Amino acid sequence: MSSTARGAGRPGWSLAVVLIALVVASPVLAVAAYALGQGGLRMPGGVAEMVATTLALLLLVAAGTAALGTGLAWLVTAYEFPLRWVLSWLLVLPLAMPAYILGFVFLSTFDYAGPVQGALRSVLGDDLGALPVRSLGGAVVVLVLTLYPYVYLLTRAAFLELAPTAYDAARTLGASRARAFRTVLLPLARPSLAAGLALVTMEVLTDFATVQYFNVRTVSVGVYLTWKGTYDVGSAISLAVLVLVFAVAVLAAERALRGRARYHQKGGRGRGLERRRLTGWRAAAATAAGLGVVGAAFALPVLRLVTWAVSALRDDAGAVVDERFVDNLTSSLVVAAIAAVVCVLVSLTISHSLRLGGGPLVRGAAQVTTFGYAVPGAVVGIGVLAVFAGADRALVALGVEGGTGLLATGSVLGILVAYVVRFTAPAYQAVEASFSRVSPSISASAMTLGAGPGRLLRQVHLPLARPGVAVAATLVLIDAVKELPLVLMLRPFGFTTLSVWVYELASENFWERAALPALLIVAVAVVPVVLTFRATGTRRADAAAPGGAAAPSALSGSLPPAPGQVSTTLTLDPGRSGAPGRMEP
Repeated sequence: MSSTARGAGRPGWSLAVVLIALVVASPVLAVAAYALGQGGLRMPGGVAEMVATTLALLLLVAAGTAALGTGLAWLVTAYEFPLRWVLSWLLVLPLAMPAYILGFVFLSTFDYAGPVQGALRSVLGDDLGALPVRSLGGAVVVLVLTLYPYVYLLTRAAFLELAPTAYDAARTLGASRARAFRTVLLPLARPSLAAGLALVTMEVLTDFATVQYFNVRTVSVGVYLTWKGTYDVGSAISLAVLVLVFAVAVLAAERALRGRARYHQKGGRGRGLERRRLTGWRAAAATAAGLGVVGAAFALPVLRLVTWAVSALRDDAGAVVDERFVDNLTSSLVVAAIAAVVCVLVSLTISHSLRLGGGPLVRGAAQVTTFGYAVPGAVVGIGVLAVFAGADRALVALGVEGGTGLLATGSVLGILVAYVVRFTAPAYQAVEASFSRVSPSISASAMTLGAGPGRLLRQVHLPLARPGVAVAATLVLIDAVKELPLVLMLRPFGFTTLSVWVYELASENFWERAALPALLIVAVAVVPVVLTFRATGTRRADAAAPGGAAAPSALSGSLPPAPGQVSTTLTLDPGRSGAPGRMEP
């Protein structure tokens, strides 16, 4: 390889990766620096109650998702019953239902003025009183129903992949099915279970819109209310530090739950987990359980949204599809599209720079770029505000009156920066999955023939990585359209996206008017779930697996976890799906 090919342009690419890592890490660094700079944490009133509520919410949602997700994974893996293979797909659909949408549908159905309590009063009398729906329990139910698929996906994949030898060995030694599950498969699936629970608890920490429906005040809610209510940056950052402490505790708990265990599946010559056929009332109960969860978490809420949307359009179409609808939809799509383009460009830069052999510094910086996905949204949002505050002070010191002018009113630029921090990780993982399938000899040959880094990217790496680029853009676009907390914290006056509009309408009990934009968000979110069904080929695997057991499909490409977050590997087909595939311990 010529000296020109070896060195031309590489320092610039390496520097770009380091700068990207600094941008991604800047919110957390800014939060820490601001907290230290003000001489300690300045907590608002009611912090102890917020901390206790947050801890209770985390524990209850983690327990609920662990029980529901693991139980459903074992049901569809170990037993044969009517509609089993259909349910193995459909049980992932609640991932497409944002919690803040299911939350207001849940309230409209079960609150005092809803049809359920109305029916109960008509039967039992008006002395029944109001059931405590707007409570911690209601928030837990909604969050469990929307987040259990994380645990379901990962534990089911673990059961399928670990069963061929471990389960056979236990059964050969005389263990019953139930005992083999408790003493062999469940402990072996512990890393995947821990990974799923880490994802669940991070989502709970990020949420502060859904819990507000239920009058539950967590630390993340405190961050939002403190900033939006008083613009007290110091107190908001102090609360953000608490959220970050919770996140670190979650990661430590994930490590402790996983322990020092390292489990590998060697070979697949065993018969695998032969499903037991259920008959009679047991088969009916199994099918009803699966359909009940899918119905409560996805099908019935979608049906209710459709009913509302049709009713609103029939009564007054102009009040639903008005100028604001078009403006809000345009705002959502434009910001999401810009974020997708930026994240894809950033991901291409990182992956290409790694192929150029940037050394330990570049590899470390590349791992830092995935860190933003493990940081709760409240910390990212307040961190971006702290960065802008620092920029304001620096510009004022240089004589620029008013600084950036972005801090007090928020800005679209702040939203885009927060999106890049949060969504670079999934985009980078999808692009890197495609890059990993490109033989290093192809890159080496092109550079030996005189191709510089830029030409190598344009003519070699980019064409070969197009499937991953498409997945990365789709992932970021969908996540950005669904995103609510960051937009609520950082948006300027007059800027509204579909997610914010749904939240505002639902907060004012305008259920019917919120239905159509909510349906659009759900429809967009269904895309990666449907692509996952296609990529995993579950039906074909069912037919081919020994003993009728669904064999795990070998999805190509690997997604390493964020540093310190989940020490497992999430794999997907970068050519067909951007949604979670399987986790391998």
